[in-house]
Order: sequence, then structure tokens, then C-alpha cells
Amino acid sequence: MMNWENIFSSKRFGMENYHDDKKHARTEYQRDYDRLIFSSPFRRLQNKTQVFPLPGSIFVHNRLTHSLEVASVGRSIGDIVGLALRDKYPDALAHFEEIGAIVAAACLAHDMGNPPFGHSGEKAISTFFSEGKGKELEEQVLKEGGRWTDFTCFEGNANVIRLLMNQFYGKRKGGFAMTYSTLASIVKYPFSSTIAGGKNKFGFFASEEEDYASIADELGIMRVSDNPLKFARYPLVYLVEAADDICYQVMDIEDAHKLHLITTEKTFELLLSFFDEAKRERRIKNMNMLTDVNEQIAYLRASVIGLLVNECSDVFINNEEKILAGTFKGALIDNISRTLYDAYKSCSKFAYDNIYFSKDVLDIELAGYRIIGFLLEIFTNAILKPEHAYSKLLLERMPKQYKPQSNDLYTRLQSIVDFVSGMTDVYALDLYRKITGMGLPSI
Repeated sequence: MMNWENIFSSKRFGMENYHDDKKHARTEYQRDYDRLIFSSPFRRLQNKTQVFPLPGSIFVHNRLTHSLEVASVGRSIGDIVGLALRDKYPDALAHFEEIGAIVAAACLAHDMGNPPFGHSGEKAISTFFSEGKGKELEEQVLKEGGRWTDFTCFEGNANVIRLLMNQFYGKRKGGFAMTYSTLASIVKYPFSSTIAGGKNKFGFFASEEEDYASIADELGIMRVSDNPLKFARYPLVYLVEAADDICYQVMDIEDAHKLHLITTEKTFELLLSFFDEAKRERRIKNMNMLTDVNEQIAYLRASVIGLLVNECSDVFINNEEKILAGTFKGALIDNISRTLYDAYKSCSKFAYDNIYFSKDVLDIELAGYRIIGFLLEIFTNAILKPEHAYSKLLLERMPKQYKPQSNDLYTRLQSIVDFVSGMTDVYALDLYRKITGMGLPSI
């Protein structure tokens, strides 16, 4: 059974020897948030696809705007839960008032490990190693003791933890030196790729497994098994996941309307389905006070998000003991009231059938496969044959922080994946064009 008084830790990964209990104007968790906001990997999210192609004349969400919105929703859920827990345990020493800040920071970071070109980027990396040229390296990686499934099941969530914790060349020990609580709140699937069942759902690569285990033990997160290593979910992960679930589903409907992939009537129908008859009539009355259609949809979208924030908060509070015991099943969004759950699933089904396989979305995915596969292939060849003249040129093209520093193949391949997954859509496309000779720098 996990305990709230052990759940919070402001220790910073890699800086444990410098930890003290000195009070600052900003809490350590607020400093996590600020540290992420001002970081280069976070800024790069502005040029990474969320679902739809990056905007031309119509602005739709990218990874940056999505992450900011998730952080806002996550803070709201965390604040509500924190107040409820303080009412329930008035004398507890646990830092319930910090839940909103911790969840907001974790939400801000949750997509930082995602590669370019949306979810197809993850698939492109995985298939390069499971079906493409990269598959030829499996035997050697396994022979050297590396974990091959880290590549064939590449997962953006695990890559966030690597990005935040790994000491890249020239960087300080501990990477971003985030607090233990923030790091634990990001790990949605607290187990390794060896038990992911071939799915892109796991929480840490082999390179970060031992470090995550030390954080989990410090926070009192229960171990489900030692070999393979698997933990119960850290309680605040549920709040981060709920914020993400709320935002991407509702915001994708709004974006699809802006792109004329869904009619105004259907958008109204989907968003109004979250409300019972009395509330629906009130929403329609308020909505009709606005004359701009986009503003009407924005009003309904905000109302739905507010409703889901309260529902998910209630589910967490009502199931707090199960969550601490590690016996709670599913996501918070799966346990909301029936009417809201049915409306949410209707949005999900409509998005799957009519949005995620639209022509523009598929074109981005096809381009992503081609570009990412090509870049992985040529840079992998470069680390396998570093003595070749062309390989030397390619390796010189890599930023110093990603240059392979190890003799074992697993680690060298990780450096290539680090490089490619950290690219923006625009950078990956530009590099692809330059290397293939389709585009040359101005002289």
C-alpha cells in the first residue's frame, strides 16, 4: 500500500547530494515547470505535429500548444484533488497543496519525447528495427546484452524519461535534474519493453530502468515484480493521463471543424451529447448569445472540458484507496459516469473513423515513414562504418550531445534514435532534402 506521506519528494535526480529542505519563494515543483518551459526540447514541440499537418492559413494544434493545454487542465485536476485530500486528511504531513504544480509540470513534459510527424514517427522508428534495415542488427545487440524491444517497440513516453534523466554529452549529471515526484508522474506504463507484449506501451528503456527503480523505491511505489521489473502506477500519473485524454479528444474535434473535416452540425451534436437535457438547453441558450460559430464551438468545448475535469477528479477521490493499493483498473476517463463516458467514446469513434485517417493526416504519416526511415538508415550505417569518408561527414553533421560515445551497439543506436526523435518536422524534412540532394543551402 502506497502512503501519501512518502509519495512526495522534492529531491532532484542527479543532485541528491545537494538536496535540502530550505524554503524558496517558488516550490521545487514550480521550478520544474519553469525549467521545462525555458528548455530547448520543449520549444521544439512548436514544430512537431500533434495530429494534423502543421498550420498554413488555419492554425491547429501542434505538440507545444497541446502540452500547454494539458498542463492547464492537469493543474486544475490536481488542485481539486489536492483540496479534497487535505479535507480528508487534515493532519497529514503530505504536500497535497503541491499536486497541481507537480501534475502541471508532468503534463508539460509528457510529449517531449515524441518524434516528428505525430504518432507515425513512433511507428516509423519501431518498424525500421522490426521490418526495415535495422532488423539486421538484432542479433548483435542481443549478443552484447542490449534490449532489442526498446527499438522495435519505441515509445515516446519512455523517451521522455530518457530525455529528462540521461546525461547527454556536455550536459550536467541527472539531465534536467527534475524532482522525483515530477519524473514519476510522467511514467504512464511503469514497466520495461520486455513485457509490453509487442506494443508501444512501456515506461523506460533499459538505460534508465535502474534509475527509475531507485526513484520508485524512494517514493514507496509498490513493486509488482522484480524480474522483469514492474511497478504499480504512481498515483499522480492518473491525473496526468486524464488531462491528456480530455484535451486531445475534445480539441481534435474542434481542430477538425476548423479544417472542414466535420460539419458544424456534427460538431454541435458531439459536444452537446456530454450534457443531460436540462444542461444541454442551458448550453444552447448561452451558445446562441454568440454569433460567431467558432466562438460557439469554443464555448461548448470549454464547457465539456470543465465537466470532464470535475468528473475525473471525483473518480480519483472516490477510488483513492484502490489507487494507493495499486488495484485500480483502467484510466480515470474510463470510470466517469455512463452518459459522459458514452459521449466521450462517441467522439473517439468519430475521430477514429473520420479524422485520423483523413487524407492530410495520412500524407503526413507516409512522409514521416519515408523521412525517418531514411535518416535512421544512413546514420545507422555511419556508426557501423565510422571509418568511411561519407560516414565521417554524416557524423560531423550530428550535434555533439548526440554523437556516439560508446563501444556497445545498443548505446550507439540509442544515440541515433535520440538524434532523430529530437528533430522537429521541419528540421527532419530539411535534413532529408539536403542529404538526398533535393535541396541545397544557399551560397
